[in-house]
Amino acid sequence: MTERTPVEVAVGVLVRSDGKFLLASRPAGKPYAGYWEFPGGKVEPGESVAAALARELHEELGIDIGAAHPWVTRLFDYPHARVRLHFCRVFDWRGEAHAREGQRFGFFSTARLPDGPLLPATVPVLRWVDLPGVYALTRAATLGIEAFLERLDAALARGLRLVQLREPMLDASQARRLLDEVLARARAHGARVLVSGRHDAALWERADGVHLTAAQLMQLERRPVLPLVAASTHTRGEIDRAAALDLDFVVAGPVLPTASHPGQPALGWPAFAALIDNAALPVYAIGAMREELLSAALEHGAHGVALLSAAW
Repeated sequence: MTERTPVEVAVGVLVRSDGKFLLASRPAGKPYAGYWEFPGGKVEPGESVAAALARELHEELGIDIGAAHPWVTRLFDYPHARVRLHFCRVFDWRGEAHAREGQRFGFFSTARLPDGPLLPATVPVLRWVDLPGVYALTRAATLGIEAFLERLDAALARGLRLVQLREPMLDASQARRLLDEVLARARAHGARVLVSGRHDAALWERADGVHLTAAQLMQLERRPVLPLVAASTHTRGEIDRAAALDLDFVVAGPVLPTASHPGQPALGWPAFAALIDNAALPVYAIGAMREELLSAALEHGAHGVALLSAAW
């Protein structure tokens, strides 16, 4: 059977300052009428994804959007069409949204979704909307454990919500004790903790999941049964492998030159954007990242930034 040519579709994930996102019901007369989805529409010939999204959201909701940040791209087969969904995150817009096509709409959270069915292609994307923009890797062995924990407390108080325990210089018992301290602090703030794949798998299960090395990723046959699974990547093949295994996110880089790897060439922002273009899962930029570079990361298609020294 001949494979159907995908229809290119621009999809907007409109996120308010409180983290809630907009979902709208599909109007009567369309396939899956009444199902809830992220709004958007077909990309016309010669039109960019950003331009298509701006046009569609104005036509459907009467709003004028600011920057449309490329996020993830998913291929999905429906009975009526094969679609390539270009999800873009939008954080600012002008005008009061109103239903111009008779649809229902509202702002929701993953804890409170609309009553009624969700469009099938919308469901897998919902697990990513709560991923924070900053992902911090621990440095307890370098800073000293007590000094690090003080800085972790301060970072959590400022809003840090995703941490990776990555301490190759600590022995197994030290890493286990440190994880206990990190978990207690993180859970008090509603933050999640991953454990580097360099540490014992028993620690992965005590935390919220694992962050695999690129080598571990490429040897993996199936996703570990854990709430969160991430991986480090350096090539498009590794990024695509992580997506095929249904991982939650990856980090890619180094984007900028780092002091810890002075001889390692950096990608630079244009090459980073090309590397992750149309990736099917969220990607964090890593390599001399700072929180002030979050806007640049979003502009180049990243979900956020992964921080080492700058986090503490």
